[in-house]
Amino acid sequence: MRDLVLNLRELNDTNDPTMSLINTWESIRAPIIAPVLRVAVYICISMSVMLFVERIYMAVVIVCVKCLGKKRYTKYKLDAIKQDLERNKNHPKVLVQIPMFNEKEVYKLSIGAVSGLSWPSDKLIVQVLDDSTNETLRVMVELECRKWIEKGVNVKYETRNNRNGYKAGALREGLKKRYADECEYVIIFDADFQPDEDYLWRTIPYLIENPELALVQARWKFVNADECLMTRLQEMSLDYHFTVEQEVGSSTCSFFGFNGTAGVWRIKALKDAGGWKDRTTVEDMDLAVRASLRGWKFLFVGDLSVKNELPSTFKAYRYQQHRWSCGPANLFRKMLKEIILCERVSIWKKWHVIYAFFFVRKIIAHWVTFFFYCIVIPATILVPEVNLPKPLAIYLPAAITILNAISTIRSIHLLVFWILFENVMSLHRSKAAIIGLLEANRVNEWVVTEKLGNTMKQPKNNKAPKRSRFRIGERVQILEILVGMYLLHCAIYNILFGHNHFFVYLLLQAGAFFIVGVGYVGTFVPN
Repeated sequence: MRDLVLNLRELNDTNDPTMSLINTWESIRAPIIAPVLRVAVYICISMSVMLFVERIYMAVVIVCVKCLGKKRYTKYKLDAIKQDLERNKNHPKVLVQIPMFNEKEVYKLSIGAVSGLSWPSDKLIVQVLDDSTNETLRVMVELECRKWIEKGVNVKYETRNNRNGYKAGALREGLKKRYADECEYVIIFDADFQPDEDYLWRTIPYLIENPELALVQARWKFVNADECLMTRLQEMSLDYHFTVEQEVGSSTCSFFGFNGTAGVWRIKALKDAGGWKDRTTVEDMDLAVRASLRGWKFLFVGDLSVKNELPSTFKAYRYQQHRWSCGPANLFRKMLKEIILCERVSIWKKWHVIYAFFFVRKIIAHWVTFFFYCIVIPATILVPEVNLPKPLAIYLPAAITILNAISTIRSIHLLVFWILFENVMSLHRSKAAIIGLLEANRVNEWVVTEKLGNTMKQPKNNKAPKRSRFRIGERVQILEILVGMYLLHCAIYNILFGHNHFFVYLLLQAGAFFIVGVGYVGTFVPN
């Protein structure tokens, strides 16, 4: 009778799909899964160490620069140059380009700010490059240009019948105009950027004094950083980019990635580098790397900022991050051989561009964040045979996080939210970097970042607005929900069978993926 009961139980276990799946997992976990996961852990730890060393190096450089007062832009004698320009009236002619595409909410801001720049009117040309497909909007932009022309500003309104090359194509066509040949310098401002009146006086003199300079870059100041939690978290990431990465590149190698806007280019250097190319979605970085390989130097002016707008809707931010992650990886693939074979720059500069600028910051940083912290480490909970070194899995990421977040002291209390959100966004960035390296679908996808301008500040009507139709495809993100379910499963497993409190992080991170997955992040704008 006892044997009969045992046989029936074994038969039930065999027929039960759940038990069958558990038995299969137990049979393959130690001999197959554990070795593969162990290798993944070692690879991720190696990448994490690379990122940590890079962060420490930049922190040391920044400390030395600030403590010793060795910022490169402070060595120039700007006052003497300004006095010479005003005394001899020999101001160079400058061209300011404003590329735009259906920028209904912000076009007046940029055109008005640029038209108000302090510079002799006969030495300043404002070129509005309008690729808008909305004919009504084109008329509105042209009327705005005419308004400033009547006030004495030399504004040129240029349009195209196509969008070939996107932003790079528009800038390239703009430089082909006859009046552009008379200019020595060109400044690019995206449609949401609003430079201060003295912007030219605080940038052009650097280029006049040093003929080896090709680019003078200003930092960004975000007018809507306090609009929502997502914009505050973006500010934390971008502040590190400007305060540390750009400053380190300028101070050590006279090289950093052009940000695509708020920068002044010497037209001679721009043409010497081959001009604007549209082979990737980061035409600005492409130009900067080529100009650097030709021996030109860059200067970052950290105390000069230009007001602009952060994307406050998650959809706009997601598309922007795809472009910013896919483009550099794709450019790295295209230019690696050219950088290695270049004979005009030093080995140190090649190493800086290939290893630090591209490989660590544009690829490794995304992969470590997602694959290590969101996939591999949680997987070690399900596979106890794999030992995870706590100092490398906990203390190293903590140190990297603190080094990143320290640039925005006013938001340090949001550190936990920033970590969780950056981990979620690393999913998109890692995917985009892989697409760029493999030149897969969406490698050349260009979606203009939506700007809201003063839309959210408009006084609300007394009438209740019509409820916009819910579009599940725009709000629900399947990948985020799947990763959230995986992390939640690991958290529950850790609660039931684990011997540590790692489930606290897993539950928080799973919650972050779920919140983003259902679209409950950023600003909501009625259709």
